[in-house]
Amino acid sequence: MRLGFLPCFFLGTAVLAGPSETKLPAWKVPVEVKTLPNGLTVVVSEDHSLPTVGISMVYRVGMRLEPKGRTGFAHLFEHMMFEGTPVAPKGVFDRVIQGGGGINNGSTRYDFTNYIESAPVSALEPILWLEADRLKALDFSAKNLKNQQEVVKEEIRLNVKNRPYGSWWLDLPAAAYTRWETSHDGYGSFEDLDRADLKDVEAFHRTYYTASNAVLGIAGDVKPAEAFTMVEKYFGNLPTQPKPAVPDLREPLGTVEVRQVKTDPLARVPALAVAWKLTTRGSKDHAPAAVLAEVLTGGDASRIYLGLVKGKELLLEASGGLNFPLGNAWDFDGQTMLALFSLYKPNADADKVLAGLDEIITNVATQGVPAAELERTKTKMLSDFYSGVEIPLYRADALAKAQSLWGSAAQLNEIPKLIEGVTSEDLKRVAATYLTRANRTVIDYHTAPVKP
Repeated sequence: MRLGFLPCFFLGTAVLAGPSETKLPAWKVPVEVKTLPNGLTVVVSEDHSLPTVGISMVYRVGMRLEPKGRTGFAHLFEHMMFEGTPVAPKGVFDRVIQGGGGINNGSTRYDFTNYIESAPVSALEPILWLEADRLKALDFSAKNLKNQQEVVKEEIRLNVKNRPYGSWWLDLPAAAYTRWETSHDGYGSFEDLDRADLKDVEAFHRTYYTASNAVLGIAGDVKPAEAFTMVEKYFGNLPTQPKPAVPDLREPLGTVEVRQVKTDPLARVPALAVAWKLTTRGSKDHAPAAVLAEVLTGGDASRIYLGLVKGKELLLEASGGLNFPLGNAWDFDGQTMLALFSLYKPNADADKVLAGLDEIITNVATQGVPAAELERTKTKMLSDFYSGVEIPLYRADALAKAQSLWGSAAQLNEIPKLIEGVTSEDLKRVAATYLTRANRTVIDYHTAPVKP
């Protein structure tokens, strides 16, 4: 993950009609889709409000889709994609885009790896050439591989090993899930990273970085016909290859609570990481789970913040959500979890915090959510959604992810309806079904004893 980029389509705020106003027909993201003969799917969203364009290349491989014995390989390969090609050596990609006033980045998530660019519309054709070039071949050299192995290991040291509570988002899936795909360390183990050789890298590129396993999203000041013509020019001659199979990532809900205690020598105060295994993408409980997560963890107005940070004053801070922290409520496949990470006060303990959580959840499961609170929550979610797809870069990324994960970029336009359709009874059902003690995983992080 270069520069810690966390792509999502929940940014900023927007003005929406209030409950008492007459609501206009919902605005929809313009979507046109074309699949090339080699399997590359292209999604274009025309928007002439700014003379810019956003591009997103989404490959259907992420942390839980990488091969066994190659933990962290999806992440490693994200870095390898910036090491240059036989035609465009290392540095050319960044210089062409950034030299023209654009930006670029990449990130690895649970179910995909994405590469994004934003630039003046005049740079669209050069960017497409660059993306097609590194899809064809990379500069597979021992020097480049060794360099990026060390870069990834240093990133892990910085973000996980040498940061207080740095491993919590890796520890939770490992404790909650039994399938290797969802429980292994997708960020990367040093042992597996060091074992990787050039044959492994070439095989990974040949298997996962193919036209049939990719979706290209383009949004901004360009007409779809023009964009499709450019894409065909640069990507059309890429070979057709089989699309890798996606494993079944579903697991049954938990039947016994998982509790672990870990000591963090870097921590100054204790912390609690909690997760509940949730529903699969697109199920009837998916949208209610997204709204419930917002009710419980969505910022300073959430029930957990008001109840346990402000109210009982057990927590110093709390953050969480559906598919947290490496995504949002809509950009995952298979199964996900509702995760919560909090720092609790030294005069509290894990049992007190969990009792407070149980009280909040039980209230929702039995009483539901008042109409005003539910309307306020939905309005915020809709505001965040529409603000997020306003920017070409994030719109292109959201569309490409929707096409890759849902099989339909147009599904992005269904999200507001899904949110608006959630009822208080839905929230009661989802809270009672999934947010149970038996389905809960808890990791209690203690501070290290003070040395005399």
